[in-house]
Amino acid sequence: MIKIFLADDHILIREGLKRLINIEPDIRVIGESADPVEILKATKEGDYDILILDITLPQKSGLEILKEVKAMDPSAKVLILSMHPEERFAIRSLKAGAYGYLTKESAGDDIILAIKKIASGRRYLSESLAEKLAGGLELAKNKLPHEILSDREFEILRYIAQGKALTEIGEELNISVSTVGTYRSRILDKLKLSNNAELILYVLENHLID
Repeated sequence: MIKIFLADDHILIREGLKRLINIEPDIRVIGESADPVEILKATKEGDYDILILDITLPQKSGLEILKEVKAMDPSAKVLILSMHPEERFAIRSLKAGAYGYLTKESAGDDIILAIKKIASGRRYLSESLAEKLAGGLELAKNKLPHEILSDREFEILRYIAQGKALTEIGEELNISVSTVGTYRSRILDKLKLSNNAELILYVLENHLID
């Protein structure tokens, strides 16, 4: 039996996924939560075989949770599920240790295949993502500015665009306000922007937040 833990804050999506998954006789959803504490507790206790993790959660980003899960259990199998297209977060997720990346748009068709492949110890890549990775050298030459940001810079970029003050971001990430300010300066420099207004416009134009 393949045990699944769902980490998504949308009840309707969780219910839809459970219906899809529980049809299979050898797969069961054994837990669900959008709370990072509960997700990490389930990881520590070894409750699941695969964690299906939304990249956009209210308390903490899925990427940050992914890193914490992998730090706690390097062998943890995590499938990222996202409303964002692959080119936004897939490669970043795989580099952080995810076993696969699936868009919510294609989940209905591909989620069982992804689960079974990951359960067998292999990584799940959609055909389109595999093509993107195969052409990685060519893609690297044409990276968008935000794709050169580190994971921490990218996370702070999104927090700023959501209107969070530097003090709030510091508290959220357990770093000092001055450190957040340093990250902000690096972000503006890398994106060739002058201020928060331009930063927010950039994020919206590139659909980097919901």
